[in-house]
Amino acid sequence: MRYLTIVRHAKATAAEPGASDYERALSGRGRRQCGELRAWALSDVALGEYGPVTALVSSALRTRETFRRAFEDTSFVAAVSYSDLIYNGRREVTAEDLLIDLAAIDPVTTSLLVVAHNPTVHELLESLAEEIPATLRNRGFPVGGAFVLELHESRPIGLARYQVVAEFIPDGRN
Repeated sequence: MRYLTIVRHAKATAAEPGASDYERALSGRGRRQCGELRAWALSDVALGEYGPVTALVSSALRTRETFRRAFEDTSFVAAVSYSDLIYNGRREVTAEDLLIDLAAIDPVTTSLLVVAHNPTVHELLESLAEEIPATLRNRGFPVGGAFVLELHESRPIGLARYQVVAEFIPDGRN
């Protein structure tokens, strides 16, 4: 079976006056959230059971840092690509845009991981999930949260409905 893990970057610091949104780093809370994600990614009875993945990561600092702290150099990740196209601070990025970029890197031999931004990750999960998880309905997409969808074994990812099989919410807050 193959899976798609959708991750919203961990909690970032507020943008400093005059600073670029693109260069926002993770906060202390965000770094702790990444520690939880990493522990789950390293566990073959938690998030790690849904790998190995080919990852697509927004090129913004907070998403790169989330990926680096949570997933880099783990057996959960087989390959990674970074993309300026899925950073929504410069233009509106839709769930369809994200799905197109995922399809472009989908080797159909590994599971997939995307680390990106709200509202795009929320919209992607809503557009692909057979049933919207209660967490998403009640709280929105939590920072640092990960939702796992079961993909078709031998078909590229596409606009279809997939079952949500797991969710991992670090520190239990939004």
